[in-house]
Amino acid sequence: MDESTVSDVAHVIQLAVAPVFLLAGIGSILNVMTARLGRVIDRARRLEAHLMELPEAERAKHIPELEILDRRMATAHWAIGCCVASALFVCLLVAILFLADMTERGSARVVAGLFTIAMGLIVVGLSLFLYEINIATRSVRVSRHLLPERKRRLH
Repeated sequence: MDESTVSDVAHVIQLAVAPVFLLAGIGSILNVMTARLGRVIDRARRLEAHLMELPEAERAKHIPELEILDRRMATAHWAIGCCVASALFVCLLVAILFLADMTERGSARVVAGLFTIAMGLIVVGLSLFLYEINIATRSVRVSRHLLPERKRRLH
């Protein structure tokens, strides 16, 4: 390889580093989401096992929680799917950046489109994650009678 070719490759690698940091961030987000999904699945399995031991009248009291857990699992699943798809588009973006520079073909629109799709998917994934957290927070409230008396707070 002559000096200009090595320099060109080094430049392309520099361009590809920024999206790699984005991939690391998406990976961290996915780690949090999958851990949360695992906890929801574990809770649902424990509740299902416990329900089978209860009389029919008692089961009805726990069905709403199982329905909420099912909704949380579905929402988390879609959030994870969107974030994984975003990561895949970022990987494709890195590959196209590299190949486009090596083949000297213009691909600015393709790169811009892939980046826009990746960002859109991460926005949808994070929005779904926020929605799942909202479902969880609304479904679990501490009973007021168990809390010590405090000054009124704004909710």
